[in-house]
Amino acid sequence: MLRRDGDDHEIVSNGTFLMDTRDGRSERELVRAAVRGPGARVLVGGLGVGFSLAEALTLDPAAVTVVEIEPAVLRWNREHFGRAGLLDDPRVSVVVGDLAAFLAGDRGEYDAICLDVDNGPEWTVTVDNVALYGDPGLSAVDRRLAPGGTLAVWSAAGAPGFETRLRSRYGSVDVVEIPVARGAPDVVYAARNPRDR
Repeated sequence: MLRRDGDDHEIVSNGTFLMDTRDGRSERELVRAAVRGPGARVLVGGLGVGFSLAEALTLDPAAVTVVEIEPAVLRWNREHFGRAGLLDDPRVSVVVGDLAAFLAGDRGEYDAICLDVDNGPEWTVTVDNVALYGDPGLSAVDRRLAPGGTLAVWSAAGAPGFETRLRSRYGSVDVVEIPVARGAPDVVYAARNPRDR
């Protein structure tokens, strides 16, 4: 559901607030934590209100693939958030579908994989998203991550169990907290060098 609050918009799913158009600092940090230079091939899992895609395009990528499960979110980005120009950028390809299914079927490699699905690894609104943050989902991500690439994951709060899982799988994990107006800070996890390579 899309609702308006003054000059801003909010997206709510199953009665739970997911995101709004007010700030976007943590979504931008998600992309900056993953993209390490120009010419990157970037995968953005979850379009949201478009902050991550907008940031990715400022970093001179070779290509950005956006996977978004909800067609209404794409429509809202075009009609309400002023993101039509970003979505029509020739470097951008949009896939309407489930991210886990995309990762399982895709054969591409990405230098940066940015996951912003649901409210993060330990606060999912949609039960099917839990698997994305578990070992099977991370294994699917690893298969698509190019050597030297970075996985960045957005979370609405600290996710200690998920952080432990990342540290057991990757040689390097950085944790960035981004203060928000109310409540716990948003958190971005950036993981590099999968141990199984």
